[in-house]
Amino acid sequence: MSPMSTAKRDYYEVLGVERSSSADDIKRAYRRMALKYHPDKNPDDKEAESKFKECAEAYEVLSDPAKRQRYDQYGHEGLRGAGMHDFSHMGFEDIFSMFDDILGGGMFGSRRGRRASQAARGYDIEAQIELELKEILAGVEKTIEFKRKDVCPQCSGSGAEPGHSLQTCGLCNGQGQVAQTGMGGLFRMVTTCPQCQGSGKKVTHPCKECRGSGRVNKTQKVSIKIPAGVRDGQAIRVSGEGEPGQRGGPRGDLYCYIKEKPHPFLIRNEDDLVIRLPIGFSQAALGAVVEVPSLSGREKLTIPAGTQHGTVLQIKGQGMPHLQTGRRGSLLVQILVEIPKKLSREQEKLLRQFAETKDKTVLPESKGFFDKLKDYFAGLNEPETKDQ
Repeated sequence: MSPMSTAKRDYYEVLGVERSSSADDIKRAYRRMALKYHPDKNPDDKEAESKFKECAEAYEVLSDPAKRQRYDQYGHEGLRGAGMHDFSHMGFEDIFSMFDDILGGGMFGSRRGRRASQAARGYDIEAQIELELKEILAGVEKTIEFKRKDVCPQCSGSGAEPGHSLQTCGLCNGQGQVAQTGMGGLFRMVTTCPQCQGSGKKVTHPCKECRGSGRVNKTQKVSIKIPAGVRDGQAIRVSGEGEPGQRGGPRGDLYCYIKEKPHPFLIRNEDDLVIRLPIGFSQAALGAVVEVPSLSGREKLTIPAGTQHGTVLQIKGQGMPHLQTGRRGSLLVQILVEIPKKLSREQEKLLRQFAETKDKTVLPESKGFFDKLKDYFAGLNEPETKDQ
């Protein structure tokens, strides 16, 4: 398991097309980009391999009307739970089996005529884990429950009722592919058989348990270790816990996305924690020692005399741990000076005395402002003089 946090490029940019492009334009663009970064043309080139997989991911979304609509409306976040493949961990053969109608049929001699019935990796699935800040502080092990499709135990994934065997597909004669010719026989395109979906076999007596699909819905539990310092929106990959592959292919992966639960007092800002602390104006003026809630308990904080409203004080080492280094950030305390709404007669008397004293010993900056304000209002009241 490893945390995953990678910024994805815009899919239209990856294929070099406009957002208004038609399905045919997108298909042609993908074919062109796949040709440019094809592994047969760029052997042992890691950058070309990465771009080839990136193009395949973009095409999977933009070639599917439903996924494209979600992507156009919500971006990459809108594709969560949309049954996406993780192309970064997928082998070339899996990609060829998915887009055989485009990448097959003779783009390159070494790939020509490959059977679509070869094993293909299963779909990745997603789940969400809600964590409190205290759990993120120390790291935690969580058991989550999620639903996924699994191999039907009744037919072992064949889709046929026990006691009945699969029949050879009559359309492709068991090859899993059909050939199409065009332009008077000038070119030949090999595509996945639409009747058997590339398996070369046909179910004549569907399994009653899975209705011939070979898959059943199953509730699964898995225990996941969450490292200290993970952030909201990050994903932890659990290998091999996704849906089963096709025709004996490996399982996909499970991606668990972190969701931070709101804290009653603390707000997370990267590795720092922020709290807004109300104090009385006498505490702000005279200074005080107060207790501040933290994830570790209570922390004492000295408020200097003369602290202004909005001042941020720092308690080092009481924030969140950094995911890689483990070093903790700070607890940032924002001071909110509260003005009393009601005063006793004695309090009001003392405050008026203070105000009179304040007016006689105004700081230069404050006096300068009020002097300018007085001059401004005086200027408004002076009568205009007319030129003779």
